[in-house]
Amino acid sequence: MSTTPSKFVWYELMTSDPQAAETFYKGVVGWDAKDAGMPTGPYTIVSVGASMVGGIMAIPAPAAAMGARPGWLGYISVPDVDAHTEKVKASGGRQFVAPTDIPGVGRFSCVCDPQGAVFMLFKGNGEPDQNPPAPGTPGHIGWRELHAGEGVSAWDFYASQFGWTKGEAMDMGPMGVYQLFATGDEPVGGMMTKTPETPMPHWLYYINVDAIDAAIARVNEAGGKVINGPMEVPGGMWIVQGIDPQGAVFALLAPKR
Repeated sequence: MSTTPSKFVWYELMTSDPQAAETFYKGVVGWDAKDAGMPTGPYTIVSVGASMVGGIMAIPAPAAAMGARPGWLGYISVPDVDAHTEKVKASGGRQFVAPTDIPGVGRFSCVCDPQGAVFMLFKGNGEPDQNPPAPGTPGHIGWRELHAGEGVSAWDFYASQFGWTKGEAMDMGPMGVYQLFATGDEPVGGMMTKTPETPMPHWLYYINVDAIDAAIARVNEAGGKVINGPMEVPGGMWIVQGIDPQGAVFALLAPKR
């Protein structure tokens, strides 16, 4: 296994109405969107200028039959998808989709951690982007947040799986400890024990926007709903968490109100 920490490299919305979801996020975030021309079925790639951010697709029928709801998934890059899928399973996680080739793109699997938060493992055919966007670039994912069944053991799992390192740990009082993590020099996300009201453990992805109040207005106009915030967080940033019209949870992050 490589000693280089694994990074999030792609984000994907699986939803009940891809066209409506595309319209929503284009209006809220300003993404460009185009069909990928995949032989496996419709797949929309969303981007900021020439820089691709993620994809939107319909929930596959087998997943829908198992009760899958609209939601965002993060892809974590690993050197060997097959070996790492086995590593996740050996550490108490589960496999939902076995390692599978995406023609011309790479190989992936769908797994969850021992507490049930779902994520993807991925190995691309090409070289990773050597010129990632600057932190805070609007339209890109600016933060990754795990709402874990239990934060301490969740941290142990991800650190051992992916070589992530601890950043600052912030005491949030009754809400417990918020543990920052890094996949390189700077923190890229945080982990916490989920609130009792949160139905199940999950990853939440924060999309960068210019200003939070204007973004809230766009969410409301487009038929979404803000469920938490606006709230100022350490570093002088502002966040909201919301639900899109199909029911997928998302979050927005901005440097100003």
